[in-house]
Formats: sequence, structure tokens, C-alpha cells
Amino acid sequence: MQICRMVRAKKHLGQHFLADKNIAAKIVGSLQNPENHEVLEIGPGTGVLTQFLIDQNHKLSLVEIDKESVEYLEQNFTNKFRLLHLDFLKMNTGDYFAEEFCIIGNFPYNISSQIFFKLLDDRNNISELVCMIQKEVAQRIAAPHGSKTYGILSVLLQLFYKIEYLFTVNGNVFIPPPKVKSGVIRMTRYRSEIEGVKYHQLKVVVKTAFNQRRKTLRNSLKSVLNETVNVNDDIFSKRPEHLSPEDFVILTQMIYK
Repeated sequence: MQICRMVRAKKHLGQHFLADKNIAAKIVGSLQNPENHEVLEIGPGTGVLTQFLIDQNHKLSLVEIDKESVEYLEQNFTNKFRLLHLDFLKMNTGDYFAEEFCIIGNFPYNISSQIFFKLLDDRNNISELVCMIQKEVAQRIAAPHGSKTYGILSVLLQLFYKIEYLFTVNGNVFIPPPKVKSGVIRMTRYRSEIEGVKYHQLKVVVKTAFNQRRKTLRNSLKSVLNETVNVNDDIFSKRPEHLSPEDFVILTQMIYK
């Protein structure tokens, strides 16, 4: 009964509870956890992933915003992990993790993009992420340049993380069942910084370019260009989806040289 009440209460948050333990075990098994880094589960709900994380003896923390979920976890998984009753999007991870850590979770559909932007801000500390999100969002993140789904998150995440689309999950394994399929991805960091480019400048260029993705960069980037930039360079005649992530690095260097 308590689980049913939680499902109803969290439906407006875009949260769908995974009910298939085989899928849960497969998601947890996808976490490689380099060098035994600590693991943070985002939005554990009723602990369907948590139970398998405990079995693998990870040094585990959970962050959960919902009060009823926190109470359920406290009652059913006593002293198995550190439980943080917080909003992950407002969480200063440096206050809770002295070393690098990994992230895992079944992310609410409606805030998954916000979670990824926060991941990017905290990328120095986050070495790996495994998550289940809406299939279309997962495919967009993993999309190569030239694809119609390639966009802001594709570029920014691929510049710092190796992206792997692992498998698709049908809606019938959730309570309540979503109208769309989910996808599980793994992201493994391969660098934290890019030499010669500041992240906030890179983000401005990428976001500005894709905000008018049908225009050539010569037109879509007018607001960030100055008189020292040679807009006759061939790169400015292209649309943003035609640039690889590394091309955006070059573009940013040209604009902010």
C-alpha cells in the first residue's frame, strides 16, 4: 500500500517505478565502478536498484527528495547506505564526496536534462554514470554529428564522456507504465578539461548555435561573434549538426582566441 501511495504521489514528477528485478540487476551490473569509487544513486524510490547495489558491496549513498520514499528506505534498508534527503539538482556534491564517485539511477523523465547539465558542472568528481532515461533522450545523447537528433547535450557530454547506449526497456516493466520506451546508457569520463577552452565559453557557443539550428553558424552565432573573427572561414557556412564535438572546440577557440 505504501508503494502504491508513493507511485500516485510521484506520478506528477515524471517518475515511473521499475518493477522488473531482472532489468534492475542488469542496470546495476552495467556499472563498472573504476577503482572502487563511491556510488551515488539518484532517486532510489522504493530501492529496486538499491538492493542490487547493496549486494555488490558498493560504498553507497542515496539522494532522494521525496519524504515518503526516504521513510520507506529507512524502514526497509537500515544501515546499508548513507541516505541524503536532498534535491540532487541543488546538491553541492563536494560537501558529501571527498573523492571521485559514480552515479546510477532511474531518472525522472522531466528532469533528466537538468541532471546531465549538473553532471557536466561536476564532471571533475564524476567518473562514470549509468542511468535509465526516456529512450529518445538516450539516443539523442549518443547521437553522432550529422544526425537530426544530435544537439546540445550530445556535443557537451561527448566532449568529456564516452557514451554507450546499452539496451532498451519496454514500458510494461514500470508502475505506472509510461507511454514511451526507456533506454539505458553508460557514460565513462575520459577527460575533465579541454586545453585552451573554458567550459562556460564552450557551453555558450554550443547552446547559441543549436538554439537556431536551421541557420548557418554565420547567422546563428551573431550574438557571440566579434570583429576579430573571420566569418568567411568555411566552418561558419555549416549548420551546427554538421560539426563534430571537437569541431565545436575549434569554433570556440576561434571566437574566444
